[in-house]
Amino acid sequence: MIAQPRIPFPAAIAVALVVSACASAPAQRSGEADPAQAVSEAKPLERAEPLPKQELTGQILYQALLAEIAGQRGNIGLSASAYLDLARTTRDPRVARRAAEIALHGRNLDMALQAARLWVEIDADSSQARQMLAGLLVSANRLDELQPHVAKLLMQEGENLRDGLLRLNRLFARYPDKKAVLAIVEQLTVPYVGLAEAHFARAQAALNAAEWQRGVAEADKALALRSDWDVAVMLKAQLQRQDSPGTSIETLRTYLAGHPQAREVRLQYARSLVGARMFPQARAEFQRLLGDFPGNVDVIYAVAVLSMQLSDWATAEENFRKLLGRDFTEADTVRLYLGQIAEEGKRDGEALRWYGEVAPGEQHLAAQMRIAQLLARQGKLEEGRRHLQETRTADNADRIPLLLAESQLLRDAGKIREAFELLDTRLAAQPEQPELLYESALLAEKLGRQDVLETNLRKLIRIKPDHAHAYNALGYSLAERNQRLAEAEQLIAKALQLSPDDPFITDSMGWVLYRKGDTAGALTYLQRAYSIRPDPEIAAHLGEVLWVVGRRDEAKKTWQEAAKAHPGNEVLTEVIKHFSP
Repeated sequence: MIAQPRIPFPAAIAVALVVSACASAPAQRSGEADPAQAVSEAKPLERAEPLPKQELTGQILYQALLAEIAGQRGNIGLSASAYLDLARTTRDPRVARRAAEIALHGRNLDMALQAARLWVEIDADSSQARQMLAGLLVSANRLDELQPHVAKLLMQEGENLRDGLLRLNRLFARYPDKKAVLAIVEQLTVPYVGLAEAHFARAQAALNAAEWQRGVAEADKALALRSDWDVAVMLKAQLQRQDSPGTSIETLRTYLAGHPQAREVRLQYARSLVGARMFPQARAEFQRLLGDFPGNVDVIYAVAVLSMQLSDWATAEENFRKLLGRDFTEADTVRLYLGQIAEEGKRDGEALRWYGEVAPGEQHLAAQMRIAQLLARQGKLEEGRRHLQETRTADNADRIPLLLAESQLLRDAGKIREAFELLDTRLAAQPEQPELLYESALLAEKLGRQDVLETNLRKLIRIKPDHAHAYNALGYSLAERNQRLAEAEQLIAKALQLSPDDPFITDSMGWVLYRKGDTAGALTYLQRAYSIRPDPEIAAHLGEVLWVVGRRDEAKKTWQEAAKAHPGNEVLTEVIKHFSP
């Protein structure tokens, strides 16, 4: 609702009404973008507006009252229209502004544009008028009309020009054609190429337009003008990461060598190391940041997770426990991790306590599954199954993951047929459920039911043609049995196309090539798969091919390392016994 101004007695009634009306804009809806703030933050007027010499007439009073009463009664369209007509008659910039604000509040973009254009026409020096018009033109996809207004706004920034340039890309945030935005940003910043901020604005626009090399070049120009600008070097690294993550990491490392106190740069460097799976180096950087930000929960969490990744359970536990004493939003995730650490330390009772403290929510289901697995490992298989069966969640879709978890308990206990029958019973009621089809197929293979495996996987591929692991499982099954190898390679190639960095699919491609006699090609894929994930079964395959091509010392080393990390793995153990008894 629009606030109703108090109306004094006749003398200056019309002027007071119009002025007070202009001062009380309707409240903005929560979350609604304000185009008037697109280029710079709204500022109070610091100059006299060019007010017209307008006599009070009955028509002016009538239109002002009509506009306000219409707004008060919720008729925003009539209110905006009446104010726009009044602005055209009076040429009063305050009335034009009021018309634009009310039209925008009513989401009438066309009328808001008319009013904003009129406001700029009446008061050409008003930065507020141009800010609103610029934002509206972007919303209307009128980039062709926009440039002179933004250029004028930049000229009006004065001593705030650097900040205005840094905010420039905000104006175009919702404009879909990012390459067109890059072109206009480059044109608008031509007069300011001596400022680092102009090149930074260009680099930002290039990032949004996926023009990585152009962006890097502009970031370099910004750094040439401001060599110690942390934000610019982080933008450069972000641009470089698209083409060369290694180069991006090196840019940050080199900058930190000369600017060791650049904390935000160090934080980005540490995160980049995590992305590159350089976990020891990443943890070292986060631990250094922990010295600078001892109470920062995000840094504590990063150190804890990385320590867990590196199997440094003591450091991981110490830092996770710190988080529980602070206001950390992911407390249940921490409890889940502490339970896993307790399991690693064979402290089963403590692990069950941590899992039991996980509240209903995002991590609750995972915690219940861990409880069931732990009970089964203690020889309490039926108790673990009952725990899963009795677990209640708000989401009915969770029943499938719980059923699969129960099947996994049976599978781990060697009860393959019971696990298969459990899933097969549910499949009868849900014959096209993707997870059930996939898991049932894997169990069918272990039972020697190749017909069921192939039927289920082909059905899954029909239902979900982008299911990479369905193609992979079918192709690998054929390769493992040394059957229809050309078809197996095609299936695995399709899986690899859908998921090119998956280590298990990469391993399958290496295995089918080995079966076809292409040992050189097999080694390429198997070594890549093992570098991504040193899984024991991948190690078994890689070692076998290394042994066959005569590189037996490498084969033994691969097997020994995998056996040390994964003692008791059946596939690995069988391969070692076969080739190196």
